[in-house]
Amino acid sequence: MAHRPDLSFRFTHAITRTPADSVSDGIRAVDTGNPSGEKFRAEHERYVSALQEAGLTVDVLPQLETYPDSCFVEDPAFCLPEGAIQLRPGTASREGEGAEIRAALESRFGKVVDLPGNGHVDGGDVLMLDDVILIGLSARTDRKGADAFAGLLGEWGYKAEVCETPDGVLHFKTACSTLGDGVILATKVMADSGFFGDREIVVVPEGEDYAANVIRVNDVVMVPEGYPKTLAAIEAAGFTTVVLPTHEARKVDGGLSCLSLRFALD
Repeated sequence: MAHRPDLSFRFTHAITRTPADSVSDGIRAVDTGNPSGEKFRAEHERYVSALQEAGLTVDVLPQLETYPDSCFVEDPAFCLPEGAIQLRPGTASREGEGAEIRAALESRFGKVVDLPGNGHVDGGDVLMLDDVILIGLSARTDRKGADAFAGLLGEWGYKAEVCETPDGVLHFKTACSTLGDGVILATKVMADSGFFGDREIVVVPEGEDYAANVIRVNDVVMVPEGYPKTLAAIEAAGFTTVVLPTHEARKVDGGLSCLSLRFALD
């Protein structure tokens, strides 16, 4: 089945999970201080409201203290109109998150399948573009998992390509996002990678690499607070923006895309 060119940003539904107090124990590459569960929940409420204002029906799952990173629901699953694919995150402490989100997936999708084999894929390494799904290899997504995922997507009628994420980039989508309409937002390293062919690229200004992780949701692009140059560049490219605080998420290497599973249901 060939997918619609606007499938990367035209959504009807989202699944999110309220941040737990245990998020203070979340995984991070660099320690910049512990996030506050209370402050994170306040930011998360703003995020959910923004998704709703963009036209989405949002399922908000309860906080899960057993899994500190469980508010980052994008990593254990990937959703398409045909069904949901339960992924296998590449960090041991997150292995149980898939089972915890299964019921929420099954309540929205008639078909929920597991990533074949025993390789690993984090949803943060999966970028849906207008005509292809890119899967980035990283410390969290291995070749075995990426190849199995690409094969499954192929069976579902989608074109998928596996990419070598540049060194120093945590997740593929840490450094790039789709703005939709054939336009990519990317850090300079990612823009120079060749992954995006002849598509138009808005390059994230120097010093604002974190802001490469945005989400286009229907008619707006959600941008993290505190990155005025990137915000201006996105608006100059013709997009309407909504600015959201992600200060607590950033302390545990999280961004806007990580906090929801977004999908279109007929």
